[in-house]
Amino acid sequence: MNHFELRGGELHCEGVSLRAIAEAVGTPVYVYSTATLERHYTVLRDALAAAGLKAPLIAYAVKANSNVAVLRTLGDLGAGADTVSEGEIRRALAAGIPPQRIVFSGVGKTEAEIAFAVDTGVAEINVESEPELHVVSRIAHARGKRADIAIRVNPDIAAGGHAKISTGKSDNKFGVSFSEAERLYANAANMAGVRPVGVACHIGSQIVDLAPMEAAFAKMRGLVERIRAEGLPLQRLDLGGGLGAPYFDQPEPPSPADYAAMIARAMAGLDIELAFEPGRMIAANAGVLLARVIHVHQRPEGRRFLVLDAAMNDLMRPAMYDAFHDIRPVVPRPADGAGSDKPYDVVGPICETGDTFTRDRALPPLGPGDLVAFMTAGAYGAAMASEYNSRPLVPEVLVKGDRWAVVRPRPTYEEMLAREAAPPWQQ
Repeated sequence: MNHFELRGGELHCEGVSLRAIAEAVGTPVYVYSTATLERHYTVLRDALAAAGLKAPLIAYAVKANSNVAVLRTLGDLGAGADTVSEGEIRRALAAGIPPQRIVFSGVGKTEAEIAFAVDTGVAEINVESEPELHVVSRIAHARGKRADIAIRVNPDIAAGGHAKISTGKSDNKFGVSFSEAERLYANAANMAGVRPVGVACHIGSQIVDLAPMEAAFAKMRGLVERIRAEGLPLQRLDLGGGLGAPYFDQPEPPSPADYAAMIARAMAGLDIELAFEPGRMIAANAGVLLARVIHVHQRPEGRRFLVLDAAMNDLMRPAMYDAFHDIRPVVPRPADGAGSDKPYDVVGPICETGDTFTRDRALPPLGPGDLVAFMTAGAYGAAMASEYNSRPLVPEVLVKGDRWAVVRPRPTYEEMLAREAAPPWQQ
């Protein structure tokens, strides 16, 4: 469910007209619904509680949508933060999320980032290799601390909507093998700078079938039981995220209730604290990207290009993952009758053939100046945006009821250029 609906003949976000936002802020622009963010978090939280799962930490995956206003919206509901850089930790802290609800993951943490995480006192550092384990211990010990860690395991199970977002196979860069995990956990228990508290896994993103998750979780349960059988304390199991969001071209993802029920079955009788790292399922359909039609280029041989002012630097997912986004007119025109939809290649102004959102997509008639909304764009949209072709970074707007605010402004060209400096010999 989302809160983007037609009212009075035009698309609204909650109580606010998307046309009004576009006219005030310009396009392209991301628009997020507070009600949708809150609903997705609370539905997941309540489903986990109803399934009787023990004290779960829901650490929202900051990489999905890292806007501080979005983070604060979720943090105010009790969400933690799953972070993969010092910058993301700083964003979570700026949003008011306390360190004891922050998880620090990632395969390439620098020593400076590890030191920052240790000094901050994050809840858990997910260690993804043996060299990293020794670095964390050395840095924490030098500070007179023992950092709480979890060993991230690669369960060798494929899942996810695209090869580039599948993270749980043995040939992916993430985590350690099961045999390594048992050895490293035992070693960590005897290190001066770390305190092993759990194990973690994350097998991919945009998962719409619970079977691979259940298989991975069964393997993780076995690991917990083996480590405990060695007499080592293990209090937390981090099951990652990955549950899919509805992109309209894929099967409906499992409900949070079904997800929670599966986890309850897999963990029945196992006394353990659980942690989760959802991102896409919370943020994806809480946001849209608004764009305006520049013109329609009709070639004599029949191909029809719908040229928008949004481009691959604003929404990278189609170019990177061949991702599907439903495209809707913000102010639909009256139907011309049956068969009025026409096939369009929807493209942006970037000087790359890859700047193509979709090909041969049947859409209602559209013309210059019309507004369109890319649906389910709240995750991995603005967070992956760039200033390629020296295009200003896309702004972001947050809506709550009948109110809205710009939560990241579009920079001016002067602000873009001011970030760069000429070397002394050019001055």
